[in-house]
Amino acid sequence: MAELKRFLIRRLITFIPTLIGVTFIVFVIAAVIPANPAKMWAGGEKARPEVVERIKKEYHLEDDILTQYYFVMTKLLKNEMVSPVTQHYIWDDLKMYFPVTFQLTIIAFFFIIAIGIPLGIVAALYRDSVVDTAIRILALTGVSTPIFWLAYLMIFLFFTRLHWITLAGTPTPPYSITGIPLIDAILKGDLDMLSQILARFGLPGFILGFAGIGVTARIVRNSFLDSMSADFTEYAMARGLTKMRIYMHVLKNAMVPIVTVLGLMFGGLLGGAPITETVFGIPGLGRYMLQAIRNFDYLALVGSVFFVALIYLIANLIVDILYAFIDPRVRY
Repeated sequence: MAELKRFLIRRLITFIPTLIGVTFIVFVIAAVIPANPAKMWAGGEKARPEVVERIKKEYHLEDDILTQYYFVMTKLLKNEMVSPVTQHYIWDDLKMYFPVTFQLTIIAFFFIIAIGIPLGIVAALYRDSVVDTAIRILALTGVSTPIFWLAYLMIFLFFTRLHWITLAGTPTPPYSITGIPLIDAILKGDLDMLSQILARFGLPGFILGFAGIGVTARIVRNSFLDSMSADFTEYAMARGLTKMRIYMHVLKNAMVPIVTVLGLMFGGLLGGAPITETVFGIPGLGRYMLQAIRNFDYLALVGSVFFVALIYLIANLIVDILYAFIDPRVRY
């Protein structure tokens, strides 16, 4: 445990330079674009010169890049940075939009685990058969299919033809426990609210996780086959253990690479949400980031990137901690 604690301390220390690096790159890319953000924020061509000058002074737009970045990050961390476009505190906007995206990500992640892992195990058990080939083709299709194309196709089928889903509003319960409507409805046992949330977010969640289902199935198949050929599997067979117990041991030993992929995938789902949220009209963090790009509100964009990067790093830290419990042979 002492080694694990030292490892966690080292990882927490690396959080800071990672967050600085990610946000600084985004800030520089946005800041060096040949444009006049103060004029755009002040109203475009009709902007009054005195308003433009006030915005330049307020947001330090005439300072060097490092000074501007330091100013932005300091204000963000203190929750004092106001978006020049929405006139809202950026952290307040993030807190409002993030639960919607996180809810969508949870549903997508559920589909990845509930479909991807069983498909991978089935493909491994029926190796080189028609079933295995079909699952591998499905996995390849999931990785190569454009999200927006699949989304419109599913909307046409399930909304226009079958009327199984809704495409308007964001169901929100009148109570709040965690701030995430899906989790709150589950904790309360509110089946009516849960059904409304799934009717609105079920298909977008499946679309967002579709590519991840294929990747997970391939990883599970390969990892499961590697564990099946290990010495401990032959020993378990020689002892006369049932197939189910053998498969459970195999799956446990195959989980390390699977957990790695799933941890990275969870953070990736947050980054991949903008397309899905735009197609389905979901007012989440991804759509907020796209609007910030359209409005040249790179201050809100930097705040969003910082927020997503922080969650991504935390997810990877949780994965590293899980290693010690899944495989005791892992040493830090």
